[in-house]
Parts: sequence; C-alpha cells; structure tokens
Amino acid sequence: MKLLLALLVILSLTTVAEETPAPVAPKKVLFIAGHASHGYGAHDFKAGCHLLAELLNQSGLPVKAEVSYPGWPKDAKLLDGVDAIVVYADGGGGNPLLPHLKEIDALAAKGVGIGMMHYCVECPKGPASDQFLQLIGGFYEHKHSCNPMWSPEFKSFPVHPVTRGVSPFSTRDEWYMNLRFAADAKPLLRATPSDAVRKGPYTWPAGPYPEVLERMGQEETLMWALERPGGGRGFGFTGGHVHWNWGLPQQRTLILNAAAWLAKIEVPATGVPSRKLSFADLDRNHDDAKPAKFDAAAIERQLAEWQGAGK
Repeated sequence: MKLLLALLVILSLTTVAEETPAPVAPKKVLFIAGHASHGYGAHDFKAGCHLLAELLNQSGLPVKAEVSYPGWPKDAKLLDGVDAIVVYADGGGGNPLLPHLKEIDALAAKGVGIGMMHYCVECPKGPASDQFLQLIGGFYEHKHSCNPMWSPEFKSFPVHPVTRGVSPFSTRDEWYMNLRFAADAKPLLRATPSDAVRKGPYTWPAGPYPEVLERMGQEETLMWALERPGGGRGFGFTGGHVHWNWGLPQQRTLILNAAAWLAKIEVPATGVPSRKLSFADLDRNHDDAKPAKFDAAAIERQLAEWQGAGK
C-alpha cells in the first residue's frame, strides 16, 4: 500500500510539472538615445528613452529594456541578444545610424526589429534612404518632406497590434509629412493638414515646397509599420519633438506597443499598460538644465487634463 501511495504521489507531481508552463525568457529592447540637441524639453532624446524604457520594464510583459546613450553603443555587449532597437535621435547627415548601416543590416537579417522616431527618420537620399525603406518602410527626404508645428486630429486607427488600446487624440508637435514610403508600409497614424499648415512656414527650411502644396486636402501618414520579408519588423514615428507629449497616454501607448511589437511580444488587447505620469516623472534625465522661469505648473495642468479625462 505504501509503495502504491508513493507511486501515485510521484505520478501526480510529474503531471503537475508537465502542465506548468516554462517561464518565458524576456525579450530585449534597446533604446538608442541621441546626444543633446534642442535644449530642455525639445528633442530630449535621453530623457524620453529612459522614460519609455522604464515604463516598458514596469509593464508586466516579458521584456527587458535598456538605453544606450549617447548614440550607438560603444560597448557591443549592449547589442548581445537584442530583439528590437528603437532609435530616438537627430537625423539628416548627422544621423547616428549612418556609420552603422552594415551592423544594422546584419541585425535586421537576424530578425531584429528596428524603430526610428522623430528626426531620426531623416537621412540623405541615396543608399542610406534605400536601406531605411527596407528597414522601417519610410524616410524623410530633405526639401521634399516638411516639418511644420501643427495639431493633427487622429480620429480612427487601423486594426494593428501597435494601435491596440489607443483612442482618438490630438497634440501639437512637429509632425512630419510628405515622406517617402515603401509600397508595403502600413499607415498607423493619418491626418489631414489644413491648407495653412501646408503653406508653412515649416520649422526648417521655411518652405513652402511645391511637392507639399500639390497635396492640398490629402491625408498624410505620420506613423507607419513594416513587416520585412525575412520576418523582422520596423516602424517610423514622426512626432516626439515636444518632450512633454510623452505625458499623453495615447502617444505613450502607441510607442510602448510599437516597441513590444518590434520585439515580437504579444501586445495586450488594451495596449501596453503604463502608469499616470507627473511632471516629476518627465523632469528626469535631461541633458540640459531646466530654465529658471520654466512653467512646470502649466505642464502639470496639461497632464491632469490628458490623464484625468482618459484622453
């Protein structure tokens, strides 16, 4: 009888062990933050990347997010086992990715997701822009694309993991438009600028450009996603000039969703969760000192409006 009981106990423990799922190894997401650029609160790449990485690590998803600053990792170990890279930095001829295109190609060939935000989506037209089209599905072309400050109305979203849990919103930022896209890029954020916005002035050069004026009344794609033929993923996001807009829940959710999706993590039906943010949360890891007369109370009021109303 004792032998029979012992066998039954062993059998039951074996069954439980077989039914218990193995722990999921966390996916590694690396945020690459550009150097100091426009001063406190604008192009605040370091502060933005640290905030997004922190929120991703607090999400409860199987993910480990880290930050490389300033720019491309000097220690190659940061790239070991990486599943997704999100670059938030200056662009154009000074884009920090330009010296590392071969390395990025090698990572992409392994299925590593590549995301680029704000100015980083701009690169010189030619071999680099051809590669951007393949990696993320789009790029900003100097004096063809433009960069006005405006407040697009995002009223609806396509069905996609990156848009899960995102409700309609609008925020004033330097949203780029008239970009170049690959045929298989999928628009995620679309809005129609007014004629006045199209006519400029743009942030730089002031414009207007004929190619932009020709598209009067048409929608523009301001964020997009790409599924690469080899199985990797990419996205481009043109907002992000204004640091305080990370306090807007919809913008946060979009980028946290996008980072998780890049790393092939299942995005929750209601989006990647994140806590409500205060000015203190946003007032960390800046390259530049806060101006003496900065109106922090105005930021707090805006955060309360965005988050209190569930916007």
